[in-house]
Amino acid sequence: MAEKPEKSTKSIPPYMKAVSGSFGGIVEASCLQPIDVIKTRLQLDRTGTYKGIVHCGTTIVKNEGVRALWKGLTPFATHLTLKYALRMGSNAVLQSALKDSKTGKLSHQGRLLSGFGAGVLEALVIVTPFEVVKIRLQQQKGLSTELLKYKGPVHCARMIIREEGLFGLWAGATPTMMRNGTNQAAMFTAKNAFDGLLWNRHEGDGKVLQPWQSMVSGFLAGTAGPVCTGPFDVVKTRLMAQSRSSGELKYTGMFHAIKTIYVEEGIFALWKGLLPRLMRIPPGQAIMWAVADQIIGLYERQYIHNAGV
Repeated sequence: MAEKPEKSTKSIPPYMKAVSGSFGGIVEASCLQPIDVIKTRLQLDRTGTYKGIVHCGTTIVKNEGVRALWKGLTPFATHLTLKYALRMGSNAVLQSALKDSKTGKLSHQGRLLSGFGAGVLEALVIVTPFEVVKIRLQQQKGLSTELLKYKGPVHCARMIIREEGLFGLWAGATPTMMRNGTNQAAMFTAKNAFDGLLWNRHEGDGKVLQPWQSMVSGFLAGTAGPVCTGPFDVVKTRLMAQSRSSGELKYTGMFHAIKTIYVEEGIFALWKGLLPRLMRIPPGQAIMWAVADQIIGLYERQYIHNAGV
């Protein structure tokens, strides 16, 4: 019978968690980009052009071609890769800072604060400018590149800076910070809880989950955020989509946007695109964690637990 490896006092370094998150982001973006395009189109649809998820997808394919479902993939994949690297790395750093100095354990409040801080940081540094570019590209309709205002992600970013100034890339930053902070506080806490509850896996115990186990935990952890943060996501999309170069802005800020949408479109408009978000975020978290847990597990086996044998 194989000997049980001794429990190591070493922990996974933040940079390794950042690497695992970046690889997970690449795989997730490639698989789920079409759902993100459909979600954005539904959120920007004020006239009822699209009758639902399936109708929206088929209309895009019919009018613009299959490749239109991957519009904005370059900024989306880049932003996911960088976002997950920053999210996983900064969360690890914050957790280390908030651990009890005597016991080395992290409280529930510390886990929530670490997740919230990581979410706010990623929103400011990476998510907001990349999503502004992605949404501007996704809202363009048509087949001919010559007729489109933005020819690609780099051209789009340059046009925004030229017409609206550098801070045009940070339109909708406040609701984005609220959305991402809340999302990550819930996600990291839930993922840790589901790992322990379902698979009896706890941080530092050397147990590596099977990919399907990571996918189950990641999927469940990714479900709560979209429901709680739906209004922030809709407002974020509306603020990012409007161009300052077109004249007077319809929405002047987060609270004004929430009030305007509620008055003009009703309360449920604040949860527009919720179903495609639920179709994208939980599966996305499942894919990301399946990749990330394997990379972290490989590192843990090779450099932590085996090192102590």
